[in-house]
Amino acid sequence: MNDWRRQAVSPDDVVGTILSGSRVFLHGTSATPIPLVEALHRRSGVEGLQIYALHLEGLEHLDPDGWDGKALPIALFAGAYQRGMIERGQGDFVPVFLSDIPNLFRRRIIDLDVALLQVSPPDRHGYCTLGTSVDAAVAAASTARVVLAEINERMPRTHGDTSIPFERIDAFCITDRPLPQRPPPPETEVEASIGATIAGLIEDGSVVQAGIGAIPNAVLSRLHDKLELGIHTEMFSDGIVDLYASGAITNRTKTIYPDRIVTSFVAGTDRTFDFVHDNPRVEFLPCDQTNDVRRLAKLEKLVAINSALAVDLTGQICADSIGHRIYSGIGGQMDFVQGASISRGGKPILALPSTARGGTVSRITTELRGGSGVVTTRGHVHWVVTEYGAANLHGKTLRQRAEALINLAHPDFRAELGREFAGLRHFAVTAGR
Repeated sequence: MNDWRRQAVSPDDVVGTILSGSRVFLHGTSATPIPLVEALHRRSGVEGLQIYALHLEGLEHLDPDGWDGKALPIALFAGAYQRGMIERGQGDFVPVFLSDIPNLFRRRIIDLDVALLQVSPPDRHGYCTLGTSVDAAVAAASTARVVLAEINERMPRTHGDTSIPFERIDAFCITDRPLPQRPPPPETEVEASIGATIAGLIEDGSVVQAGIGAIPNAVLSRLHDKLELGIHTEMFSDGIVDLYASGAITNRTKTIYPDRIVTSFVAGTDRTFDFVHDNPRVEFLPCDQTNDVRRLAKLEKLVAINSALAVDLTGQICADSIGHRIYSGIGGQMDFVQGASISRGGKPILALPSTARGGTVSRITTELRGGSGVVTTRGHVHWVVTEYGAANLHGKTLRQRAEALINLAHPDFRAELGREFAGLRHFAVTAGR
């Protein structure tokens, strides 16, 4: 493997092998192969590409109009770069559970021609790793007819089901660049209140699933006094690293994957990337394994913390769109809601601020806005948390749910919600009085 560097070519030469009409998988989050995407963006003489990806990082500088005629970006989970293109009709979206995405590739439902990856340098045995993002990349790398890569000297070398033989890579470039950083956002009073409420629901010995963002960070920062926590999550960021350093995370009581943090991908700062580099206590698994409901159900006291955009008074959770506008995706919310609900002592928690648009709009609504996607059904919902408290809707009637949710709404909207519900259901609720 000493002479592998001699085989490197430029990013333009790497993507120059992609044929018109190809179906392309694009590695995502902090593993987005930015130089290869930039080269594909400026390439001429290619058209009709379909580019499938989850959340992408570091592409904000690329003009979306540059893809017109050349490629149709198709999001399996939409990030900021993809959102605008979907809304303008320059991109498209696949509603799909995160756990189902690998089988879209394996069963050739999406028959990939090319996988565009970012990987760590090969070791002495001839294996690269998929680094910070395994998710659907394992299935893409194993099923695509052609594998093209950016080998980044700074891509962490990760453990788990993350290796890819160097010989599997058909063409590659070499870079030495930092990964995109996602520092924790500053905490607001609302997020602090939500974080404190959720932290109060988490018992010693719980196994926690929490992603990135203000609310998960607010929860994690309040768990440092907990004992014997475990982590099994689809993704994590700096908050998990801080919690591990405090000694609260031991993973000793986990009934499956004991003594290890299990994840599918990470995003954050160098603190997270340094933590996962060559760390045998962090096991990266494809998302059909991390999010397998049958496996999740075997974890005792699994607490799944997910966010929502809106909830109606019957408990329907919208988490992927604002009306017809695609905001993110189904992701792994339902996977973990189901898993935690079956888990012995488990708690599926959905959290959201009570209002949006500077307090002018209630996120708790009588009915969801037209076009809104129901990610978690009212039959699956359990705990809902806002800055005004927490309510477990499981087993509750429509009237009981409305009362509980109105009490979680901002006081400015409670009376109106009560009147609207009474008009629909023909009985009054006592909440909000």
